[in-house]
Amino acid sequence: MENSIRIAVQKSGRLSEESLKLIKECGIKFYNGTGKLKSTATNFPIEFLFLRDDDIPGYVADGVADLGIVGENELVEKDKDVTVLKKLGFSKCRLSLAIPKSETYPGIQYFEGKNIATSYPKILGDYLKTQQVQAEIHEISGSVEIAPSIGLAEGICDIVSSGSTLMMNGLKEVEEIFQSEAVLISNRGLSGEKQQIVQKLLFRMDAVQKGKKNKYVLLNAPNHSLDTIVSLIPGMRSPTILPLAEAGWSSVHSVISEDQFWENIEELRAAGAQGILVVPIEKMVI
Repeated sequence: MENSIRIAVQKSGRLSEESLKLIKECGIKFYNGTGKLKSTATNFPIEFLFLRDDDIPGYVADGVADLGIVGENELVEKDKDVTVLKKLGFSKCRLSLAIPKSETYPGIQYFEGKNIATSYPKILGDYLKTQQVQAEIHEISGSVEIAPSIGLAEGICDIVSSGSTLMMNGLKEVEEIFQSEAVLISNRGLSGEKQQIVQKLLFRMDAVQKGKKNKYVLLNAPNHSLDTIVSLIPGMRSPTILPLAEAGWSSVHSVISEDQFWENIEELRAAGAQGILVVPIEKMVI
Protein backbone atom coordinates (compact mmCIF):
# COMPACT_ATOMS: atom_id res chain seq x y z
CA MET A 1 0.00 0.00 0.00
CA GLU A 2 1.94 3.01 -1.29
CA ASN A 3 -0.57 5.51 0.10
CA SER A 4 -0.11 4.34 3.69
CA ILE A 5 2.54 2.95 6.01
CA ARG A 6 2.58 0.02 8.41
CA ILE A 7 4.10 0.25 11.89
CA ALA A 8 4.95 -2.65 14.20
CA VAL A 9 4.33 -2.10 17.92
CA GLN A 10 4.82 -4.44 20.84
CA LYS A 11 1.49 -6.11 21.56
CA SER A 12 1.59 -5.84 25.37
CA GLY A 13 3.61 -4.47 28.27
CA ARG A 14 4.97 -1.08 29.28
CA LEU A 15 6.68 -0.41 25.94
CA SER A 16 3.39 -1.08 24.15
CA GLU A 17 1.46 1.27 26.44
CA GLU A 18 3.92 4.12 26.05
CA SER A 19 4.22 3.63 22.29
CA LEU A 20 0.46 3.78 21.78
CA LYS A 21 0.19 6.75 24.13
CA LEU A 22 2.71 8.67 21.99
CA ILE A 23 0.85 7.80 18.79
CA LYS A 24 -2.47 8.93 20.28
CA GLU A 25 -0.85 12.16 21.47
CA CYS A 26 0.09 12.71 17.82
CA GLY A 27 -3.64 12.97 17.11
CA ILE A 28 -3.85 9.56 15.40
CA LYS A 29 -7.06 7.66 16.14
CA PHE A 30 -7.33 3.88 16.05
CA TYR A 31 -8.84 0.96 17.94
CA ASN A 32 -6.66 -1.60 19.65
CA GLY A 33 -8.97 -3.95 21.53
CA THR A 34 -7.79 -6.90 23.62
CA GLY A 35 -6.15 -9.57 21.50
CA LYS A 36 -6.27 -7.46 18.34
CA LEU A 37 -3.21 -8.04 16.13
CA LYS A 38 -3.95 -5.43 13.42
CA SER A 39 -5.61 -2.04 13.36
CA THR A 40 -5.96 0.86 10.95
CA ALA A 41 -6.04 4.53 11.88
CA THR A 42 -9.17 6.46 10.96
CA ASN A 43 -7.50 9.83 10.38
CA PHE A 44 -3.93 9.09 9.26
CA PRO A 45 -2.56 6.73 6.57
CA ILE A 46 -1.08 4.16 8.97
CA GLU A 47 -1.78 0.55 9.86
CA PHE A 48 -0.66 -1.11 13.09
CA LEU A 49 0.75 -4.59 13.64
CA PHE A 50 0.86 -5.76 17.27
CA LEU A 51 3.79 -8.16 17.65
CA ARG A 52 6.31 -9.65 20.06
CA ASP A 53 9.07 -7.13 20.69
CA ASP A 54 11.85 -9.46 19.53
CA ASP A 55 10.08 -9.98 16.18
CA ILE A 56 9.81 -6.28 15.35
CA PRO A 57 13.36 -5.66 14.01
CA GLY A 58 13.02 -8.61 11.61
CA TYR A 59 9.58 -7.55 10.35
CA VAL A 60 10.91 -4.05 9.62
CA ALA A 61 14.11 -5.29 7.98
CA ASP A 62 12.10 -7.65 5.75
CA GLY A 63 9.65 -4.93 4.72
CA VAL A 64 6.59 -6.54 6.28
CA ALA A 65 6.37 -3.37 8.37
CA ASP A 66 7.69 0.01 7.25
CA LEU A 67 8.32 1.28 10.79
CA GLY A 68 8.66 -0.21 14.25
CA ILE A 69 8.91 0.93 17.84
CA VAL A 70 11.28 -1.29 19.78
CA GLY A 71 13.76 -1.19 22.65
CA GLU A 72 17.37 -0.57 21.66
CA ASN A 73 18.30 -3.75 23.51
CA GLU A 74 16.20 -5.88 21.13
CA LEU A 75 17.35 -3.89 18.11
CA VAL A 76 21.05 -4.39 18.86
CA GLU A 77 20.59 -8.01 19.89
CA LYS A 78 18.77 -8.95 16.66
CA ASP A 79 21.30 -6.99 14.57
CA LYS A 80 18.95 -6.36 11.64
CA ASP A 81 19.64 -3.94 8.78
CA VAL A 82 17.27 -1.08 9.63
CA THR A 83 17.49 2.68 10.10
CA VAL A 84 17.03 4.30 13.52
CA LEU A 85 14.91 7.38 12.89
CA LYS A 86 14.41 8.68 16.39
CA LYS A 87 15.03 7.98 20.06
CA LEU A 88 11.71 8.26 21.85
CA GLY A 89 12.77 8.93 25.44
CA PHE A 90 10.66 6.29 27.21
CA SER A 91 10.99 2.66 28.35
CA LYS A 92 14.51 3.41 29.58
CA CYS A 93 16.39 0.55 31.21
CA ARG A 94 19.85 -0.97 31.37
CA LEU A 95 21.38 -4.34 30.64
CA SER A 96 23.55 -5.41 33.56
CA LEU A 97 25.59 -8.27 34.94
CA ALA A 98 24.54 -9.60 38.32
CA ILE A 99 25.87 -12.19 40.76
CA PRO A 100 24.68 -13.70 44.08
CA LYS A 101 24.64 -11.15 46.91
CA SER A 102 26.91 -13.34 49.01
CA GLU A 103 29.72 -13.15 46.44
CA THR A 104 32.57 -10.64 46.58
CA TYR A 105 32.98 -8.81 43.29
CA PRO A 106 36.56 -7.65 42.50
CA GLY A 107 35.82 -6.46 38.96
CA ILE A 108 34.90 -7.74 35.51
CA GLN A 109 37.61 -10.42 35.70
CA TYR A 110 35.31 -12.16 38.20
CA PHE A 111 33.55 -13.67 35.18
CA GLU A 112 36.71 -15.16 33.63
CA GLY A 113 36.00 -18.85 32.99
CA LYS A 114 32.55 -18.66 34.55
CA ASN A 115 29.06 -19.32 33.17
CA ILE A 116 26.67 -16.43 32.50
CA ALA A 117 22.95 -16.90 31.71
CA THR A 118 21.27 -14.32 29.49
CA SER A 119 18.64 -13.62 26.85
CA TYR A 120 21.10 -11.25 25.15
CA PRO A 121 24.06 -13.36 24.01
CA LYS A 122 25.17 -10.95 21.27
CA ILE A 123 25.29 -7.82 23.43
CA LEU A 124 26.93 -9.74 26.27
CA GLY A 125 29.43 -11.45 23.95
CA ASP A 126 30.43 -8.15 22.37
CA TYR A 127 30.92 -6.57 25.80
CA LEU A 128 33.03 -9.43 27.14
CA LYS A 129 35.25 -9.19 24.06
CA THR A 130 35.90 -5.51 24.75
CA GLN A 131 36.83 -6.45 28.32
CA GLN A 132 38.99 -9.38 27.20
CA VAL A 133 37.03 -11.79 29.39
CA GLN A 134 36.48 -15.41 28.38
CA ALA A 135 33.20 -16.75 29.77
CA GLU A 136 30.64 -19.36 28.78
CA ILE A 137 27.35 -17.75 27.69
CA HIS A 138 24.17 -19.77 28.25
CA GLU A 139 21.25 -18.37 26.23
CA ILE A 140 17.88 -18.80 27.91
CA SER A 141 14.60 -17.14 26.91
CA GLY A 142 13.19 -16.23 30.31
CA SER A 143 13.46 -16.43 34.11
CA VAL A 144 17.15 -15.57 33.84
CA GLU A 145 17.34 -14.59 37.53
CA ILE A 146 16.87 -18.21 38.66
CA ALA A 147 19.99 -19.48 36.87
CA PRO A 148 22.51 -19.05 39.75
CA SER A 149 20.23 -20.67 42.35
CA ILE A 150 19.76 -23.83 40.25
CA GLY A 151 23.45 -24.14 39.37
CA LEU A 152 23.15 -23.21 35.70
CA ALA A 153 25.46 -20.20 35.92
CA GLU A 154 27.54 -18.16 38.36
CA GLY A 155 26.06 -14.90 37.07
CA ILE A 156 23.41 -13.45 34.80
CA CYS A 157 23.06 -10.63 32.31
CA ASP A 158 19.57 -9.18 32.10
CA ILE A 159 17.46 -6.04 31.75
CA VAL A 160 17.26 -3.98 34.95
CA SER A 161 14.86 -1.16 35.71
CA SER A 162 14.61 -0.72 39.48
CA GLY A 163 16.68 -3.75 40.57
CA SER A 164 13.89 -5.14 42.75
CA THR A 165 13.67 -8.41 40.77
CA LEU A 166 17.38 -9.01 41.32
CA MET A 167 17.03 -8.42 45.04
CA MET A 168 14.08 -10.79 45.32
CA ASN A 169 16.20 -13.50 43.74
CA GLY A 170 19.24 -12.94 45.96
CA LEU A 171 21.30 -11.15 43.31
CA LYS A 172 23.18 -7.86 43.09
CA GLU A 173 23.98 -5.72 40.07
CA VAL A 174 27.73 -5.41 39.47
CA GLU A 175 28.27 -4.09 35.92
CA GLU A 176 26.10 -2.00 33.61
CA ILE A 177 26.94 -3.00 30.04
CA PHE A 178 24.25 -1.35 27.89
CA GLN A 179 21.67 1.45 28.17
CA SER A 180 18.40 1.19 26.28
CA GLU A 181 15.32 3.20 25.44
CA ALA A 182 12.54 2.95 22.88
CA VAL A 183 13.49 3.89 19.31
CA LEU A 184 11.58 4.36 16.08
CA ILE A 185 13.11 2.26 13.30
CA SER A 186 12.48 2.18 9.56
CA ASN A 187 12.94 -0.17 6.65
CA ARG A 188 15.82 1.07 4.47
CA GLY A 189 13.92 0.74 1.19
CA LEU A 190 10.88 2.96 1.68
CA SER A 191 9.42 4.56 -1.43
CA GLY A 192 9.33 8.32 -1.78
CA GLU A 193 5.59 8.36 -1.07
CA LYS A 194 6.01 6.38 2.13
CA GLN A 195 8.90 8.56 3.22
CA GLN A 196 6.62 11.60 2.93
CA ILE A 197 4.10 9.96 5.27
CA VAL A 198 6.90 9.05 7.68
CA GLN A 199 8.06 12.69 7.73
CA LYS A 200 4.53 13.78 8.66
CA LEU A 201 4.54 11.28 11.52
CA LEU A 202 7.99 12.45 12.69
CA PHE A 203 6.78 16.06 12.61
CA ARG A 204 3.93 15.14 14.97
CA MET A 205 6.19 13.14 17.27
CA ASP A 206 8.69 16.02 17.46
CA ALA A 207 5.89 18.44 18.40
CA VAL A 208 4.68 16.15 21.19
CA GLN A 209 8.18 15.52 22.56
CA LYS A 210 9.14 19.20 22.52
CA GLY A 211 5.92 20.01 24.35
CA LYS A 212 6.75 17.51 27.10
CA LYS A 213 10.23 18.95 27.59
CA ASN A 214 9.01 22.54 27.90
CA LYS A 215 6.55 24.49 30.03
CA TYR A 216 4.52 27.65 29.50
CA VAL A 217 5.35 30.12 32.27
CA LEU A 218 3.24 33.11 33.28
CA LEU A 219 4.23 35.56 35.99
CA ASN A 220 3.74 39.11 37.20
CA ALA A 221 6.79 41.32 37.53
CA PRO A 222 7.66 44.90 38.49
CA ASN A 223 8.66 46.86 35.41
CA HIS A 224 12.06 47.79 36.84
CA SER A 225 12.98 44.06 36.92
CA LEU A 226 11.80 43.14 33.42
CA ASP A 227 15.28 43.05 31.87
CA THR A 228 16.52 40.66 34.57
CA ILE A 229 13.45 38.42 34.30
CA VAL A 230 13.58 38.29 30.50
CA SER A 231 17.21 37.18 30.72
CA LEU A 232 16.14 34.30 33.01
CA ILE A 233 13.22 33.10 30.84
CA PRO A 234 14.18 34.11 27.29
CA GLY A 235 11.58 31.86 25.59
CA MET A 236 11.66 30.50 22.04
CA ARG A 237 12.34 33.93 20.55
CA SER A 238 11.42 36.42 23.26
CA PRO A 239 8.81 36.57 26.04
CA THR A 240 5.46 38.28 25.67
CA ILE A 241 5.11 41.28 28.01
CA LEU A 242 1.69 42.79 28.72
CA PRO A 243 0.93 45.74 31.03
CA LEU A 244 -1.18 45.00 34.10
CA ALA A 245 -3.97 47.26 35.37
CA GLU A 246 -1.73 48.14 38.31
CA ALA A 247 0.78 50.77 37.29
CA GLY A 248 4.42 49.69 37.25
CA TRP A 249 3.67 46.00 36.76
CA SER A 250 3.59 43.69 33.74
CA SER A 251 2.61 40.11 32.97
CA VAL A 252 5.38 38.04 31.40
CA HIS A 253 4.59 34.94 29.30
CA SER A 254 7.34 32.61 28.09
CA VAL A 255 8.20 29.03 27.14
CA ILE A 256 11.26 27.38 28.69
CA SER A 257 12.50 23.91 29.49
CA GLU A 258 11.33 22.56 32.83
CA ASP A 259 14.93 22.03 33.98
CA GLN A 260 15.79 25.64 33.16
CA PHE A 261 12.78 26.89 35.10
CA TRP A 262 13.79 25.07 38.29
CA GLU A 263 17.36 26.30 37.93
CA ASN A 264 16.14 29.93 37.73
CA ILE A 265 13.15 29.95 40.08
CA GLU A 266 14.98 31.50 43.04
CA GLU A 267 16.48 34.22 40.86
CA LEU A 268 13.04 34.99 39.42
CA ARG A 269 11.61 35.38 42.91
CA ALA A 270 14.57 37.49 43.99
CA ALA A 271 13.92 39.77 41.00
CA GLY A 272 10.37 40.33 42.24
CA ALA A 273 8.40 37.85 40.14
CA GLN A 274 5.03 36.99 41.67
CA GLY A 275 2.03 34.79 40.85
CA ILE A 276 4.18 32.35 38.89
CA LEU A 277 2.16 29.77 36.94
CA VAL A 278 3.72 26.80 35.15
CA VAL A 279 1.45 25.17 32.56
CA PRO A 280 2.02 21.92 30.61
CA ILE A 281 2.34 22.17 26.82
CA GLU A 282 0.52 19.51 24.81
CA LYS A 283 2.35 20.11 21.53
CA MET A 284 5.02 22.55 20.39
CA VAL A 285 5.81 23.51 16.80
CA ILE A 286 8.85 25.69 16.20
